[in-house]
Amino acid sequence: MSTTVKSSQRAGDTTDFDRQMMSQALELAARGAGLVSPGPLVGCVIVAADGSVAGEGFYVYEKLKHAETIALEQAGPRAIGGTAYVSLEPHAHHGRTPPCSDALIAAGVRRVVAPVEDPNPKVSGKGFEHLRAAGLEVVSDLMSGEARRLNEKYFHFMKTGRPFVHLKLATSLDGKIATREGDSRWITGEEARARVQQLRHESDSILVGAGTAVSDDPLLTDRSGLARRRPLVRVILDEDLKVSSESQLVLTASDAPVLIFAGANADEAKTSQLSARGVEIVCDSANGRDLKSVLVELGRRDIESVLVEGGAGIASALLEAELVDKVTFFIAPRIIGGREAPNAIGGQGAERITDAIDLVDVEVSQHGGDYEITGYPKKRMKG
Repeated sequence: MSTTVKSSQRAGDTTDFDRQMMSQALELAARGAGLVSPGPLVGCVIVAADGSVAGEGFYVYEKLKHAETIALEQAGPRAIGGTAYVSLEPHAHHGRTPPCSDALIAAGVRRVVAPVEDPNPKVSGKGFEHLRAAGLEVVSDLMSGEARRLNEKYFHFMKTGRPFVHLKLATSLDGKIATREGDSRWITGEEARARVQQLRHESDSILVGAGTAVSDDPLLTDRSGLARRRPLVRVILDEDLKVSSESQLVLTASDAPVLIFAGANADEAKTSQLSARGVEIVCDSANGRDLKSVLVELGRRDIESVLVEGGAGIASALLEAELVDKVTFFIAPRIIGGREAPNAIGGQGAERITDAIDLVDVEVSQHGGDYEITGYPKKRMKG
Protein backbone atom coordinates (compact mmCIF):
# COMPACT_ATOMS: atom_id res chain seq x y z
CA MET A 1 0.00 0.00 0.00
CA SER A 2 1.29 3.47 -0.80
CA THR A 3 -1.49 5.85 0.24
CA THR A 4 0.01 8.97 1.81
CA VAL A 5 -2.18 11.74 3.24
CA LYS A 6 -0.90 14.35 5.67
CA SER A 7 -2.51 17.28 7.44
CA SER A 8 -1.20 19.85 9.92
CA GLN A 9 -4.64 21.14 10.94
CA ARG A 10 -5.36 19.92 14.46
CA ALA A 11 -8.60 19.50 16.40
CA GLY A 12 -7.64 19.10 20.07
CA ASP A 13 -5.08 16.28 20.26
CA THR A 14 -6.00 14.92 16.83
CA THR A 15 -5.69 16.00 13.21
CA ASP A 16 -7.88 15.77 10.14
CA PHE A 17 -5.66 12.90 9.06
CA ASP A 18 -6.41 11.08 12.32
CA ARG A 19 -10.12 11.45 11.62
CA GLN A 20 -9.67 10.18 8.06
CA MET A 21 -7.79 7.11 9.27
CA MET A 22 -10.32 6.43 12.04
CA SER A 23 -13.13 6.62 9.47
CA GLN A 24 -11.22 4.04 7.47
CA ALA A 25 -10.88 1.80 10.54
CA LEU A 26 -14.63 2.04 11.19
CA GLU A 27 -15.40 1.18 7.57
CA LEU A 28 -13.14 -1.86 7.83
CA ALA A 29 -14.86 -2.92 11.05
CA ALA A 30 -18.27 -2.80 9.37
CA ARG A 31 -17.13 -5.48 6.93
CA GLY A 32 -17.40 -7.97 9.77
CA ALA A 33 -21.21 -7.61 9.98
CA GLY A 34 -22.75 -11.03 10.47
CA LEU A 35 -19.33 -12.58 11.11
CA VAL A 36 -18.37 -11.51 14.65
CA SER A 37 -21.30 -12.02 17.05
CA PRO A 38 -21.24 -12.29 20.00
CA GLY A 39 -18.02 -10.28 19.68
CA PRO A 40 -17.59 -6.69 18.50
CA LEU A 41 -16.92 -5.22 15.07
CA VAL A 42 -13.27 -4.10 14.96
CA GLY A 43 -11.14 -2.54 12.25
CA CYS A 44 -7.52 -1.42 12.30
CA VAL A 45 -5.29 0.73 10.11
CA ILE A 46 -1.51 0.87 10.64
CA VAL A 47 0.10 4.07 9.38
CA ALA A 48 3.89 4.08 9.02
CA ALA A 49 6.09 6.90 10.35
CA ASP A 50 6.19 8.44 6.86
CA GLY A 51 2.39 8.85 6.81
CA SER A 52 1.63 5.99 4.43
CA VAL A 53 -0.91 3.24 5.13
CA ALA A 54 1.12 0.11 5.88
CA GLY A 55 -1.55 -2.39 6.93
CA GLU A 56 -5.29 -2.93 7.31
CA GLY A 57 -7.44 -5.57 8.93
CA PHE A 58 -10.87 -6.33 10.35
CA TYR A 59 -12.04 -8.90 12.84
CA VAL A 60 -13.85 -12.10 11.86
CA TYR A 61 -14.66 -14.44 14.76
CA GLU A 62 -13.71 -17.69 13.02
CA LYS A 63 -10.28 -16.52 11.84
CA LEU A 64 -8.88 -16.36 15.40
CA LYS A 65 -6.95 -13.23 14.47
CA HIS A 66 -7.94 -9.80 15.64
CA ALA A 67 -7.94 -6.76 13.37
CA GLU A 68 -4.72 -5.42 14.92
CA THR A 69 -2.85 -8.68 14.29
CA ILE A 70 -3.90 -8.84 10.65
CA ALA A 71 -2.94 -5.20 10.05
CA LEU A 72 0.41 -5.62 11.82
CA GLU A 73 1.24 -8.69 9.74
CA GLN A 74 0.65 -6.63 6.58
CA ALA A 75 2.73 -3.74 7.90
CA GLY A 76 5.71 -5.79 9.02
CA PRO A 77 8.69 -3.58 10.02
CA ARG A 78 6.91 -0.49 8.66
CA ALA A 79 4.84 -0.49 11.86
CA ILE A 80 7.91 0.66 13.85
CA GLY A 81 7.34 4.23 14.97
CA GLY A 82 3.91 4.29 13.35
CA THR A 83 0.34 4.82 14.52
CA ALA A 84 -2.38 2.21 14.95
CA TYR A 85 -5.95 3.37 14.39
CA VAL A 86 -8.28 0.85 16.04
CA SER A 87 -12.09 1.20 16.17
CA LEU A 88 -12.25 -0.26 19.70
CA GLU A 89 -9.86 -0.52 22.65
CA PRO A 90 -7.27 -3.27 22.06
CA HIS A 91 -7.60 -6.08 24.58
CA ALA A 92 -4.85 -6.91 27.08
CA HIS A 93 -6.01 -10.34 28.30
CA HIS A 94 -5.49 -13.88 27.09
CA GLY A 95 -8.75 -15.12 25.58
CA ARG A 96 -9.26 -16.98 22.31
CA THR A 97 -6.27 -14.98 21.05
CA PRO A 98 -3.15 -13.45 22.67
CA PRO A 99 -3.42 -9.82 23.85
CA CYS A 100 -3.58 -7.30 21.00
CA SER A 101 -1.87 -4.74 23.22
CA ASP A 102 1.16 -7.06 23.40
CA ALA A 103 1.23 -7.31 19.61
CA LEU A 104 1.13 -3.52 19.17
CA ILE A 105 3.91 -3.02 21.70
CA ALA A 106 6.10 -5.76 20.21
CA ALA A 107 5.64 -4.32 16.69
CA GLY A 108 7.15 -1.01 17.78
CA VAL A 109 4.04 1.11 17.28
CA ARG A 110 4.51 4.56 18.80
CA ARG A 111 0.92 5.77 19.05
CA VAL A 112 -2.54 4.17 19.29
CA VAL A 113 -5.74 6.03 18.43
CA ALA A 114 -8.92 4.25 19.58
CA PRO A 115 -12.28 5.99 20.13
CA VAL A 116 -13.82 4.05 23.03
CA GLU A 117 -13.15 1.56 25.79
CA ASP A 118 -14.40 -1.97 25.23
CA PRO A 119 -17.38 -2.49 27.62
CA ASN A 120 -16.37 -6.12 28.17
CA PRO A 121 -15.24 -6.15 31.83
CA LYS A 122 -12.30 -8.38 30.86
CA VAL A 123 -11.04 -5.59 28.59
CA SER A 124 -12.49 -2.26 29.72
CA GLY A 125 -9.66 0.20 30.31
CA LYS A 126 -7.03 -2.49 30.77
CA GLY A 127 -5.86 -2.35 27.14
CA PHE A 128 -5.29 1.41 27.31
CA GLU A 129 -3.50 1.05 30.65
CA HIS A 130 -1.18 -1.63 29.27
CA LEU A 131 -0.26 0.49 26.24
CA ARG A 132 0.42 3.60 28.31
CA ALA A 133 2.50 1.63 30.81
CA ALA A 134 4.68 0.48 27.89
CA GLY A 135 5.29 4.09 26.88
CA LEU A 136 2.90 4.33 23.91
CA GLU A 137 0.85 7.46 23.34
CA VAL A 138 -2.87 6.61 23.56
CA VAL A 139 -5.50 8.93 22.10
CA SER A 140 -9.17 8.18 22.79
CA ASP A 141 -12.59 9.77 22.19
CA LEU A 142 -11.98 10.57 18.50
CA MET A 143 -15.26 9.70 16.69
CA SER A 144 -16.50 7.93 19.81
CA GLY A 145 -20.15 8.48 18.87
CA GLU A 146 -19.67 6.81 15.50
CA ALA A 147 -17.76 3.95 17.12
CA ARG A 148 -20.49 3.31 19.70
CA ARG A 149 -23.18 3.44 17.04
CA LEU A 150 -21.30 0.90 14.91
CA ASN A 151 -21.15 -1.51 17.87
CA GLU A 152 -24.49 -0.58 19.45
CA LYS A 153 -25.61 -4.22 19.62
CA TYR A 154 -22.41 -5.34 21.31
CA PHE A 155 -22.37 -2.41 23.77
CA HIS A 156 -25.99 -3.05 24.77
CA PHE A 157 -25.42 -6.79 25.17
CA MET A 158 -22.36 -6.22 27.35
CA LYS A 159 -24.21 -3.70 29.51
CA THR A 160 -27.50 -5.58 30.00
CA GLY A 161 -26.91 -9.23 29.12
CA ARG A 162 -29.94 -8.93 26.82
CA PRO A 163 -30.02 -8.65 23.04
CA PHE A 164 -30.35 -5.27 21.34
CA VAL A 165 -33.99 -4.98 20.17
CA HIS A 166 -34.56 -3.44 16.74
CA LEU A 167 -38.24 -3.03 15.82
CA LYS A 168 -38.84 -3.04 12.07
CA LEU A 169 -42.22 -2.36 10.45
CA ALA A 170 -43.38 -1.83 6.88
CA THR A 171 -46.46 0.37 6.52
CA SER A 172 -48.55 2.36 4.11
CA LEU A 173 -48.58 6.15 4.32
CA ASP A 174 -51.58 5.93 6.65
CA GLY A 175 -49.87 3.48 9.00
CA LYS A 176 -51.50 0.24 7.86
CA ILE A 177 -49.63 -3.07 7.74
CA ALA A 178 -52.29 -4.92 5.74
CA THR A 179 -55.69 -4.46 4.12
CA ARG A 180 -58.92 -5.25 5.95
CA GLU A 181 -58.75 -8.72 4.37
CA GLY A 182 -55.25 -9.29 5.73
CA ASP A 183 -53.35 -8.87 2.45
CA SER A 184 -49.87 -7.52 3.23
CA ARG A 185 -47.70 -8.63 0.28
CA TRP A 186 -46.19 -6.42 -0.70
CA ILE A 187 -46.67 -2.99 0.86
CA THR A 188 -43.13 -1.89 0.03
CA GLY A 189 -41.09 -2.43 -3.13
CA GLU A 190 -38.10 -4.60 -3.95
CA GLU A 191 -35.46 -2.07 -2.91
CA ALA A 192 -36.94 -1.66 0.57
CA ARG A 193 -37.29 -5.42 0.95
CA ALA A 194 -33.63 -5.84 -0.01
CA ARG A 195 -32.74 -3.38 2.76
CA VAL A 196 -34.75 -5.51 5.20
CA GLN A 197 -32.63 -8.52 4.23
CA GLN A 198 -29.56 -6.46 5.11
CA LEU A 199 -31.04 -5.76 8.56
CA ARG A 200 -31.71 -9.48 8.99
CA HIS A 201 -28.12 -10.23 8.02
CA GLU A 202 -26.86 -7.87 10.73
CA SER A 203 -29.02 -9.56 13.40
CA ASP A 204 -28.59 -12.77 15.37
CA SER A 205 -32.31 -13.49 15.56
CA ILE A 206 -35.68 -12.46 14.20
CA LEU A 207 -38.84 -12.41 16.32
CA VAL A 208 -42.56 -12.45 15.54
CA GLY A 209 -45.75 -13.19 17.42
CA ALA A 210 -48.05 -16.15 16.87
CA GLY A 211 -50.50 -14.05 14.83
CA THR A 212 -47.87 -13.14 12.26
CA ALA A 213 -46.53 -16.70 12.16
CA VAL A 214 -50.00 -18.12 11.51
CA SER A 215 -51.47 -15.52 9.16
CA ASP A 216 -48.40 -14.85 7.00
CA ASP A 217 -46.71 -18.28 7.17
CA PRO A 218 -43.32 -16.57 6.74
CA LEU A 219 -39.89 -18.14 6.31
CA LEU A 220 -38.06 -15.38 8.23
CA THR A 221 -34.69 -16.21 6.70
CA ASP A 222 -31.66 -14.11 5.80
CA ARG A 223 -31.82 -13.85 2.01
CA SER A 224 -29.16 -11.16 1.69
CA GLY A 225 -26.76 -13.61 0.05
CA LEU A 226 -24.01 -12.47 2.43
CA ALA A 227 -21.93 -14.83 4.54
CA ARG A 228 -22.83 -15.11 8.21
CA ARG A 229 -21.13 -16.91 11.08
CA ARG A 230 -24.24 -18.26 12.81
CA PRO A 231 -27.64 -19.09 11.36
CA LEU A 232 -30.41 -16.55 11.96
CA VAL A 233 -32.46 -17.84 14.92
CA ARG A 234 -36.18 -17.56 14.23
CA VAL A 235 -38.10 -16.80 17.42
CA ILE A 236 -41.88 -17.10 17.82
CA LEU A 237 -43.89 -15.97 20.84
CA ASP A 238 -46.68 -18.54 20.73
CA GLU A 239 -48.16 -19.19 24.16
CA ASP A 240 -50.78 -21.67 22.91
CA LEU A 241 -48.69 -23.27 20.13
CA LYS A 242 -50.94 -22.04 17.35
CA VAL A 243 -48.24 -22.40 14.69
CA SER A 244 -48.96 -25.21 12.26
CA SER A 245 -46.66 -28.23 12.15
CA GLU A 246 -46.86 -27.82 8.34
CA SER A 247 -45.83 -24.16 8.35
CA GLN A 248 -42.76 -23.01 6.47
CA LEU A 249 -41.02 -22.22 9.75
CA VAL A 250 -41.49 -25.73 11.12
CA LEU A 251 -40.71 -27.49 7.85
CA THR A 252 -37.38 -25.64 7.60
CA ALA A 253 -36.35 -26.00 11.25
CA SER A 254 -33.51 -28.32 10.27
CA ASP A 255 -32.10 -25.61 7.98
CA ALA A 256 -32.28 -22.67 10.40
CA PRO A 257 -33.16 -22.79 14.12
CA VAL A 258 -36.74 -22.17 15.25
CA LEU A 259 -37.28 -21.30 18.93
CA ILE A 260 -40.83 -21.05 20.26
CA PHE A 261 -41.67 -19.51 23.63
CA ALA A 262 -44.86 -21.20 24.80
CA GLY A 263 -46.94 -21.19 27.96
CA ALA A 264 -46.65 -23.80 30.69
CA ASN A 265 -50.03 -25.25 29.68
CA ALA A 266 -49.15 -25.73 26.01
CA ASP A 267 -50.53 -28.95 24.53
CA GLU A 268 -48.05 -31.76 25.17
CA ALA A 269 -48.91 -33.64 21.98
CA LYS A 270 -48.32 -30.51 19.90
CA THR A 271 -45.09 -29.85 21.77
CA SER A 272 -43.85 -33.36 20.99
CA GLN A 273 -44.89 -33.05 17.36
CA LEU A 274 -43.03 -29.77 16.87
CA SER A 275 -39.99 -31.00 18.77
CA ALA A 276 -39.82 -34.04 16.50
CA ARG A 277 -39.59 -31.64 13.56
CA GLY A 278 -36.54 -29.94 15.09
CA VAL A 279 -38.29 -26.98 16.74
CA GLU A 280 -37.00 -26.02 20.19
CA ILE A 281 -39.76 -25.09 22.61
CA VAL A 282 -39.30 -23.21 25.87
CA CYS A 283 -42.34 -23.70 28.10
CA ASP A 284 -42.85 -21.46 31.10
CA SER A 285 -45.78 -19.71 32.71
CA ALA A 286 -44.17 -16.34 31.94
CA ASN A 287 -42.78 -17.02 28.48
CA GLY A 288 -44.54 -15.32 25.61
CA ARG A 289 -45.98 -12.71 27.95
CA ASP A 290 -43.03 -11.59 30.07
CA LEU A 291 -41.01 -10.08 27.24
CA LYS A 292 -38.06 -9.22 29.43
CA SER A 293 -37.71 -12.87 30.46
CA VAL A 294 -37.75 -13.83 26.79
CA LEU A 295 -34.91 -11.42 26.11
CA VAL A 296 -32.97 -12.66 29.13
CA GLU A 297 -33.24 -16.21 27.79
CA LEU A 298 -32.06 -15.12 24.36
CA GLY A 299 -29.13 -13.33 25.98
CA ARG A 300 -28.27 -16.49 27.90
CA ARG A 301 -27.87 -18.13 24.50
CA ASP A 302 -25.37 -15.45 23.42
CA ILE A 303 -27.90 -13.90 21.05
CA GLU A 304 -26.62 -10.34 20.81
CA SER A 305 -29.43 -8.80 18.76
CA VAL A 306 -33.03 -9.42 17.73
CA LEU A 307 -34.95 -7.91 14.80
CA VAL A 308 -38.65 -7.71 15.63
CA GLU A 309 -40.89 -7.92 12.58
CA GLY A 310 -44.38 -8.09 14.07
CA GLY A 311 -47.12 -8.06 14.75
CA ALA A 312 -48.86 -5.01 16.10
CA GLY A 313 -49.42 -6.54 19.54
CA ILE A 314 -45.80 -7.56 20.02
CA ALA A 315 -44.63 -4.14 18.81
CA SER A 316 -46.85 -2.27 21.26
CA ALA A 317 -45.98 -4.57 24.17
CA LEU A 318 -42.23 -4.11 23.63
CA LEU A 319 -42.59 -0.36 23.27
CA GLU A 320 -44.78 -0.05 26.37
CA ALA A 321 -42.25 -2.12 28.34
CA GLU A 322 -39.47 0.20 27.08
CA LEU A 323 -37.57 -2.77 25.69
CA VAL A 324 -37.11 -1.39 22.16
CA ASP A 325 -33.68 0.04 21.48
CA LYS A 326 -34.10 1.09 17.84
CA VAL A 327 -37.03 1.61 15.48
CA THR A 328 -37.17 1.41 11.68
CA PHE A 329 -40.29 2.14 9.64
CA PHE A 330 -40.38 1.47 5.91
CA ILE A 331 -43.15 3.68 4.56
CA ALA A 332 -44.66 3.17 1.13
CA PRO A 333 -46.33 6.19 -0.52
CA ARG A 334 -49.69 4.44 -0.80
CA ILE A 335 -52.91 4.72 1.16
CA ILE A 336 -54.77 1.58 2.25
CA GLY A 337 -57.50 3.06 4.44
CA GLY A 338 -60.28 1.28 6.29
CA ARG A 339 -61.16 1.11 9.98
CA GLU A 340 -60.66 -2.65 10.01
CA ALA A 341 -57.26 -2.60 8.32
CA PRO A 342 -54.63 -3.31 11.03
CA ASN A 343 -52.34 -0.57 12.23
CA ALA A 344 -48.59 -0.99 12.72
CA ILE A 345 -48.77 -0.54 16.50
CA GLY A 346 -51.53 -2.06 18.63
CA GLY A 347 -52.28 -1.75 22.33
CA GLN A 348 -53.94 1.16 24.10
CA GLY A 349 -51.61 3.80 22.72
CA ALA A 350 -50.89 7.21 24.22
CA GLU A 351 -53.66 9.13 25.95
CA ARG A 352 -51.95 12.45 25.35
CA ILE A 353 -49.44 13.65 22.78
CA THR A 354 -47.00 14.20 25.63
CA ASP A 355 -47.21 10.44 26.32
CA ALA A 356 -46.19 9.53 22.78
CA ILE A 357 -42.84 7.86 22.21
CA ASP A 358 -40.46 10.31 20.56
CA LEU A 359 -37.54 9.16 18.43
CA VAL A 360 -34.14 10.84 18.51
CA ASP A 361 -31.15 10.73 16.16
CA VAL A 362 -33.56 10.14 13.30
CA GLU A 363 -32.24 9.30 9.84
CA VAL A 364 -34.27 9.19 6.63
CA SER A 365 -33.25 7.38 3.45
CA GLN A 366 -35.01 6.36 0.25
CA HIS A 367 -35.16 2.88 -1.29
CA GLY A 368 -36.86 2.98 -4.67
CA GLY A 369 -40.18 4.71 -4.05
CA ASP A 370 -40.23 3.88 -0.33
CA TYR A 371 -38.74 5.69 2.66
CA GLU A 372 -36.84 4.31 5.62
CA ILE A 373 -37.13 6.25 8.87
CA THR A 374 -34.86 5.04 11.66
CA GLY A 375 -34.43 6.43 15.15
CA TYR A 376 -34.02 5.60 18.82
CA PRO A 377 -36.81 5.81 21.41
CA LYS A 378 -36.17 8.73 23.72
CA LYS A 379 -35.64 7.55 27.27
CA ARG A 380 -38.45 8.66 29.54
CA MET A 381 -37.84 10.36 32.86
CA LYS A 382 -38.69 8.13 35.82
CA GLY A 383 -40.86 9.35 38.66
